[in-house]
Amino acid sequence: MELPEPIRRRLGHFSRNVFVDQSQSQQTAEQHDKFLGHNNDVISSLPLQMSLFFNMWFFPLWWISEVVMLHLKYTALPDYYKFILITVLVLMTLIEAIRLYLGYAGNLQEKVPELAGFWLLSLLLQFPLILFQLFNEAILIQPLERGVHIVLALFIITQALSGFVALQELVRHTENHFHLRQFDAVQELRP
Repeated sequence: MELPEPIRRRLGHFSRNVFVDQSQSQQTAEQHDKFLGHNNDVISSLPLQMSLFFNMWFFPLWWISEVVMLHLKYTALPDYYKFILITVLVLMTLIEAIRLYLGYAGNLQEKVPELAGFWLLSLLLQFPLILFQLFNEAILIQPLERGVHIVLALFIITQALSGFVALQELVRHTENHFHLRQFDAVQELRP
């Protein structure tokens, strides 16, 4: 459902007046239309971006609590779980950094490969690792760990779902622009 043109024009004018710093530069209407264009729709997903933003600030808290809890229970763990938990912590740290970067780049810059990589990392690597840490009782899960793992799992589930929807919209939008460009190229060839 699209807004009627007069309402869209008024909202655009209102947002330019409120959210753009008028002291830096004053653009003419033609420059503004050339910069934004009337046909350029923003496809970025706000729910995905909000989830990525909060996840970015939550992840250091998760990491610190995970390191502290691992340090506290390290002597009580069997040797193979010591190795597994350290490996999982290192892997999750690296994957999460890459995953958040790909999510930001894919969503804000509207790039399909980055967003697809973010979605695959979320679903195939990060989600199973957090489920392992959440449900494996042999690793002596502490209450703090359970709490931060639940929050991180909720972030990952939310991002996987909203990332899937954003990826569908972005692919559909990119496909439509591709077909329109082909149509424009055919029109230019006609005499």
